[in-house]
Amino acid sequence: MMVLVLAAAAVVVITIARLGTAADESAQARTAADAAALAGAAQGLAAATELAEANGAVLVDYAAFGNQVEVRVQVGSAVAVARAERSVVWERPDPRTP
Repeated sequence: MMVLVLAAAAVVVITIARLGTAADESAQARTAADAAALAGAAQGLAAATELAEANGAVLVDYAAFGNQVEVRVQVGSAVAVARAERSVVWERPDPRTP
């Protein structure tokens, strides 16, 4: 009976550890995707790749269309997608400025 209880406890511990790892990879992938998308919108593919790698991810896909960028990154078995848009703000110069 004690062996069955220990085996069941071991299965529970292993399952919890795997779920924790999956949740951690998923969160890391989302963070990396957000950072890569923002970098890609601001500075292009090279910056997106660099930020994804800096966050422990691999840039799987990069698509730029107009002012928008969509990236797909992978961390372990977790995949995340993020989009960012570059907005250009035009300011009129102050006529009082020399």
